[in-house]
Amino acid sequence: MSDDSEPSISWVQRMSQLLLAEPKDRAELVRVLRSAQQRNLLNSHALAMVEGVLQVSAMQVRDIMIPRAQMIMVKRDDPPEVTFPLLVESAHSRFPVYAEDRTEVVGTMLAKDLLKYCFSDEMGTFQIRDVMRPAIFVPESKRLDVLLKAFQSNRNHMAIVVDEYGAASGLVTIEDVLEQIVGEIEDEHDIEEDAYILQHSETQYTVKALTPIEDFNEQFDRPIKLQGKEFDTIGGIVTNAFGHMPERGEKISLNPYHFEVLRADNRRVYLLKMVLLDEAVSAKPSPE
Repeated sequence: MSDDSEPSISWVQRMSQLLLAEPKDRAELVRVLRSAQQRNLLNSHALAMVEGVLQVSAMQVRDIMIPRAQMIMVKRDDPPEVTFPLLVESAHSRFPVYAEDRTEVVGTMLAKDLLKYCFSDEMGTFQIRDVMRPAIFVPESKRLDVLLKAFQSNRNHMAIVVDEYGAASGLVTIEDVLEQIVGEIEDEHDIEEDAYILQHSETQYTVKALTPIEDFNEQFDRPIKLQGKEFDTIGGIVTNAFGHMPERGEKISLNPYHFEVLRADNRRVYLLKMVLLDEAVSAKPSPE
């Protein structure tokens, strides 16, 4: 029988043969997997996902949570004229609800639950208490793989992170966990696949971190252009200016542009908000 008629060896079989050596620790396992990728036993995307799974099992909620200072929250007793503009501006789908203090989260609210009030006479009777749902609380030390399993079992998409005293210290979503495994997941801030820059107004833009510097400079004809001999993308220049891997919400000004990180993980920046400045400012990270 010719070789062409022999059944092909599946990816799983090849991986099983490769792992018969039984790596002694996580680092050795990663080396084996990378060796497999170099020998075309799995592609780079599969390797990245496997490494992401290994990483998630070693990470805790505190490593990826959105800090309380950056949370978009609604106050339980605020009237609709205060609550609705906040919901529209943020464009999020889920919101933590707090009582008197932002550390005291008492529930969550889904934007879709407010739709019936938008086009009816019930707007005047609207109270957050009527649509508020129970909040899910998790400790900062909870492992991400355990949290992901809990999200799947309970069909929840968001959890409030609490510190050792029970006060809300941040929030985490199922998307935050999944992005550690599969990379960037599109959301309400995303730009079309074939575009790098989305304009919102004369001075405000959303910019993909992968935007080539040449394309950026071609679109923005400003007195001082971003230059980078060691970097090819805007994300590279911004990360270098911070001097560390920035987290979501961190801000920096690079004359004459002001950047805010919209999405990032512990490996790279994905999306930036950019504002054109009227005056030259120093390239210095903000304390926010």
